[in-house]
Amino acid sequence: MTATTGQRPDLRITLRRPGDALPRASIGTVPILWNNVDLAELRHGTDPATILDEMARTGYEGTQLGIGFPEGTDLRDALAARRLRLAEVYLSIPATVDGPTPDAPSIARERLRLARDGAAEILTVALDLSPGREERAGRAAADGTPVLTVDGFDALVAHIHDVAREALDAGRPTAFHPHGGTFIETPDEIRRLADRLDPALVGICLDVGHVTVGGGDPVGMLGELGRRVTQVHLKDVDRDVLGGLRDGTLGGFGDAVRSRLFTELGAGVVDLDGVIETLARRDYDGWLMVEQDSGWGPPAESAAIGRRMLAGALHRAGSAGSAREDGA
Repeated sequence: MTATTGQRPDLRITLRRPGDALPRASIGTVPILWNNVDLAELRHGTDPATILDEMARTGYEGTQLGIGFPEGTDLRDALAARRLRLAEVYLSIPATVDGPTPDAPSIARERLRLARDGAAEILTVALDLSPGREERAGRAAADGTPVLTVDGFDALVAHIHDVAREALDAGRPTAFHPHGGTFIETPDEIRRLADRLDPALVGICLDVGHVTVGGGDPVGMLGELGRRVTQVHLKDVDRDVLGGLRDGTLGGFGDAVRSRLFTELGAGVVDLDGVIETLARRDYDGWLMVEQDSGWGPPAESAAIGRRMLAGALHRAGSAGSAREDGA
């Protein structure tokens, strides 16, 4: 890869400076910023080719599979033309308090097919938003919040293991992504599930924004889970919107996203430097996926801000590590 594309510098190279932290990690972004998966009114209607162009132009190396993206060979060709990779395919498991719904296996098989055909590097699994939990996002630890029954929790663990085995047979690793507005949101729920999942089959995709919404400390959770974390989603959380979610002013996760709960990296409450420094101490080499579910401005501008903020955090963490080594 050269340092320029035509007359324009390739930011995938220029934003990676010698001595930066996490040189083995890959940096991607998520097309939900352009076309929200959950809320149709937040979709800009941007066509996939334009989304991929903007991702490459703003300095990203990979993407999650997005709405309307081509499949199979067409997708691989579209990515290769822009020197991008398919970082992940995202699978949302529909669930009630009794565990995954009867259609969950067929949904999983279709997402796994897309991952296999598109040469995705990881299958990212989460629970879908569920009635009763969506309304309690940000305050799920409060009394009266619906939780999985004992049998429902066991069924969820078994389903995730089944999906992960099928993915492994197809050459794809799996990571589970705790998510606001679902039955795995709070720190205790994350710990309980992590304790039951087989680390040889399933890693953890820690989304620092969703951990924050669920009442957790992303830096502490990264330290606690250690190498169980095989994938990281980087998103920041607006302080005021989070406050409205927690005090009930906002009616649930969807209302919060409409109010721009997730904001550009560096503009919210997440300790990005702490996250990167914690990952640097273990020489994390997985994907760093910059993500923002919605924004007030053009998506490409938010994507560019996120990439620049991450570049700064990687540089600071690398400089701090060099200073520690020099002083040792």
